[in-house]
Amino acid sequence: MLRQQHRFFRSVLIASDLALVVAAGVAAYGLRFHALVEAIPPRSESTFAYATHAIPVEVAAPIMLLALLWVGLYRPRRDERFHREGGAILKGVAIGLVATIVIFAVFQNVLFEGRHYSGWQFALYGACTVGLLLAWRFSFRMTLRALRSRGWNLRHVAIIGTGRLGQLVVHTLRRNTWTGIHPVFFVSHRKHTNRTECLGLPVLGSLADLEKTLDSEPDITGVFLALPGRMSALLPRLLMRLERYSLDVRIVPDMNPKYVPINMAASELDGMPVLSIRESPFSGWDRVAKRTLDLAGGLALIMVFAVPMIFIGLLVAVYGGGGPVIFRQERMSLNGQRFRIFKFRTMKHVEAERQALRDAGKGTVAWTHANDERITSLGRFLRRTSLDELPQLFNVVLGEMSLVGPRPERPELIERFREDWRGYMLRQNVKAGITGWAQVNGLRGRTSLRKRLQYDLFYIRNWSLLFDLRILWMTVFSGFTHPNAS
Repeated sequence: MLRQQHRFFRSVLIASDLALVVAAGVAAYGLRFHALVEAIPPRSESTFAYATHAIPVEVAAPIMLLALLWVGLYRPRRDERFHREGGAILKGVAIGLVATIVIFAVFQNVLFEGRHYSGWQFALYGACTVGLLLAWRFSFRMTLRALRSRGWNLRHVAIIGTGRLGQLVVHTLRRNTWTGIHPVFFVSHRKHTNRTECLGLPVLGSLADLEKTLDSEPDITGVFLALPGRMSALLPRLLMRLERYSLDVRIVPDMNPKYVPINMAASELDGMPVLSIRESPFSGWDRVAKRTLDLAGGLALIMVFAVPMIFIGLLVAVYGGGGPVIFRQERMSLNGQRFRIFKFRTMKHVEAERQALRDAGKGTVAWTHANDERITSLGRFLRRTSLDELPQLFNVVLGEMSLVGPRPERPELIERFREDWRGYMLRQNVKAGITGWAQVNGLRGRTSLRKRLQYDLFYIRNWSLLFDLRILWMTVFSGFTHPNAS
């Protein structure tokens, strides 16, 4: 039943996505050669004569659909949030667009009669495809969510385990009703039980009565195995007993989240199951996408702020109290790699910063504070407006930092924090960033280290390209100035 339902929705989504990709090709042609023909004039009349051909959607659309299939857009996503699906759409469209351009270039004379196609048309095709797919998938999700809130399209599941873990599963499913997964009863993890109720749900027997219970509840479509860790040895036998039923089976491991602060991911290596609990979220195409955003965004921002950076550099040279314009300091980033961060000098002389580093080595936190006498008047303004960090854009282009990520810290402080704060070193699983989730939520300078760590780990757990874009957008409005940035 579940597989049939998934196949039905999958067919609907593939058909609708294909129609939208075709519509995007038509829209790209109309925009380029009608709506935008005056805003983006052709280079010459002769160019316009052979460039007005619409992209053949009968070739481009299947290529795009194959790319979307390849990135896993059509796998079940009932219990995932939309930003994951949006990220898959961006990734799939990017791959499909590149593949389309390459195929059209290679087979230009063989399949397309030597025709040339406007580069702007391809760009608009990609943009329209992303926009239409995101809008459609979001509206589709909202429609399903509304139906599920009225009791339609629900999947009824049983929770095997009435202990802390089983109750956590129920609380989590009740908080996330958008998944449509509805717990209806418990099965006790004990061999025998007299318990009849848990969290307002009936307890229908124990493990000894499992088959009898499942046979009497034909509407159940899945089970969550939430056994205490001490009973993990029973899982193989329990899974064999469940093989008699056409049910979705999900195992919730009994692991303390304090020790597993990054999302777990299951994979397979030559038939061997592997459970990853601590690894960088950036791998494969995700790594390529983030680096592309960093490189393109970093270069664009350098061009935008080139003149202001030159002007600030002159002001630092004249009013900075002597010393270099750019101050370089050792920080740590991805995998503990050390690099020299670039900043406009804001202190009266370099020796003041070196003294701060020596204080850090002695156990004194080296952060600056309000009315710090070491900071120049110009430097105080640069710090409060974050303009002193503009040279870090060059760190981003060099690949030492990212536009978005946890703030880089000094090696001396990291050595202290790694002993005092559990999970602190998990920040090193991603590149340090100019801005981040903690910064746009007001956690800068002398603020709670515990709170900043919580926000950094939340970012690592929930990273997506859309999340990065959201943080960059929030930075424009709230991330530059802050009273704690002394």
